[in-house]
Amino acid sequence: MNESAVSVRCGCLHDIENVLTFWVAAAEGTDRHDDPEKVVQLLERDPEALLIAEQDGRMVGTLIAGWDGWRAHLYRLAVDPAHRRKGIGSLLIQAAEERFARFGAFRADAMVLHDNELAHHVWSAAGYTRQPQWGRWVKPLS
Repeated sequence: MNESAVSVRCGCLHDIENVLTFWVAAAEGTDRHDDPEKVVQLLERDPEALLIAEQDGRMVGTLIAGWDGWRAHLYRLAVDPAHRRKGIGSLLIQAAEERFARFGAFRADAMVLHDNELAHHVWSAAGYTRQPQWGRWVKPLS
């Protein structure tokens, strides 16, 4: 079967509903309570942060490539289960790294669940390693 090329673009406000639906189907092990307003805030603060991979006009992957002016953060890498192992995750990571390079970032960090073995392979293949000296500390805000 001859598949068409996958392209990556920045998400925009009209993508939010589709992105939230996509994350329910494609994001592994998420504990997030996604809210359209939070995605609006992300895009208003950083209009190029949400990367969307498309094939034939259909969303097949996402990655948030957040730049806070100091650090480059990657999270919400999700690829449609029917399109995995085709390089879409790697393509999104590459697009994010190119974005960060334009800001002069010297390192990126990725939020990856410990139990998400599928994601570990993608991140490892892209040259990322788990840092044993760091742990994530969280506090729910009310």
